[in-house]
Amino acid sequence: MKEHKPKNVFINGAISSEFIANSIAKHQTKTSIGAHNIFLGQVRADIIDGRTVQSIEYTAYEDMANEKFHEIRESAFEKFELTCMHIYHSIGNVKAGEVGLFVFVSSKKRKEVFHAIEFIVEQIKKEVPVFGKEIFEDSSHQWKINT
Repeated sequence: MKEHKPKNVFINGAISSEFIANSIAKHQTKTSIGAHNIFLGQVRADIIDGRTVQSIEYTAYEDMANEKFHEIRESAFEKFELTCMHIYHSIGNVKAGEVGLFVFVSSKKRKEVFHAIEFIVEQIKKEVPVFGKEIFEDSSHQWKINT
């Protein structure tokens, strides 16, 4: 049996719009695909206790997190009729308004991508050991709680 090595999904800093556009453009030659769906997780400038979130500093147990991302990926391919799937997550500082999570799925049929994207994002939030420290405009901080 072939050993698998989970792909490193982490990108230092924010995920740029150019990176996202490039990922989409690479799929234009794959003419058997009928639908794509994209989830972009963007940092919000939430106001918490009168303080505004300026950025989130993401950290992770990277080996364990990459293994979990791989498990979620494999599970999604088993549950849904997907052609392609890409997951990228920021590590380090991501400012309010910037993207920290990029999930991109493709299939022959549109309903598959809608269901798959929701499943994948919920599993990531529930299972992957990625942690976000909210950094406020006054330089104070607190650990973010996923909801």
